[in-house]
Amino acid sequence: MHRAQNPILADAQRSPSNCNTQPWHVHIASGKTKDALEKTMTQNSSEGLVTPDFTFDYADFYGDYFDRSQEQAQIYYETLGVAREDKAKRDEVYLRNFKFFGAPHVAFLFMPSFGDNIRVAADMGMYGQTFLLSLVARGYSGIPQTLLGFHADTVRAILGVSEQYRLLFGISFGYADPKAPTHHVRMGRISVDESVTIHN
Repeated sequence: MHRAQNPILADAQRSPSNCNTQPWHVHIASGKTKDALEKTMTQNSSEGLVTPDFTFDYADFYGDYFDRSQEQAQIYYETLGVAREDKAKRDEVYLRNFKFFGAPHVAFLFMPSFGDNIRVAADMGMYGQTFLLSLVARGYSGIPQTLLGFHADTVRAILGVSEQYRLLFGISFGYADPKAPTHHVRMGRISVDESVTIHN
């Protein structure tokens, strides 16, 4: 992948950011590097070794936010035919995250730390969204994965990334598999009336 001439990366580079800080530091892994990440992250996860730069706990979710997260998980596992009580199969599905769902490439989105990091993270979200939309516009697909950020130390070590940058999430990408059970699944959305208030 040639960086300067890649239209997807060029699109993402035009993402808006607070005060035009452009805080994204993106590392893309393919081939043997991706294989090394898969092996180490899978092993670490199986042993319960995680090193997230940012907190994540379902206990922090509440009300409808928690309910929506549980609905997403239910739909996903049911589509794959995995019963809630089938722990072995659920663990197998979980570990597919570290196989990058079979995608040939994975982008890791790193960021510097400014203040409470909220505005920087918002900028990273806009970069990620632009990257994903550009993939789709050109016939590709991508999967944003918060879980990849749980192995920040491993990713930094393998990719040679400075500790001054924090790993927010990753995006596995390539061509979609139309035969995959989850390919046609579309998660529901609350109505616009529930999320938007217009003041005249």
